[in-house]
Amino acid sequence: MEALESRPRRRFLNYFLGSSLGAVVVSFLYPVIRFASPPLIPEATTNQVEAGDTSDPLLMTKGFKIVRFGAEPVILLKVTDTEYRAFSATCTHLDCIVGYQKERTRIFCNCHGGAYDLNGRNVSGPPPRPLTAYKVNLLAKGSEPAKIVVSKA
Repeated sequence: MEALESRPRRRFLNYFLGSSLGAVVVSFLYPVIRFASPPLIPEATTNQVEAGDTSDPLLMTKGFKIVRFGAEPVILLKVTDTEYRAFSATCTHLDCIVGYQKERTRIFCNCHGGAYDLNGRNVSGPPPRPLTAYKVNLLAKGSEPAKIVVSKA
C-alpha cells in the first residue's frame, strides 16, 4: 500500500523538480539569446529628418525638443522666433542625454553637471569636447507654420 501512495507524490516531485530545472535553464539562456541577436534599430537612411513645425508646443514652452535622427538623439533648440539650432543630444562625457535650460540659455547634462553654450561648445564640467552640430532648415509653405528639417552639417 505504501508504494502505491508514494507514486503520485514521487511523480509530482519529479515534475516539480524537472520544470524548475527547465525554468532555470530558460532564465539563463534567454538573456544570452537576446544579447546575441540585438533588436533592429532603424538607421538614418537619409541625411535629413523632419522635426515638426515651428508651432510645436514643446518648442514654444520649453524651448527644445529631442528628435530621433536614425539611432542618434538630436536636441533641437529654439534660440529666437526665427533661429533654430540642433546638436547631438548625447553628452560627450558619458553619453547621457542633455537638456536645455531656457532661463540660463545653456545646454545642460544632469549626469555630472556638464554645460554647453548655444553653439555646442563645452563651457563647464567634465565634457571633453563640444557637441556635434546639425544643420537646421525651415521650409515654409504658404500660411502654414514652417516645417523644421534637421540634416547633417
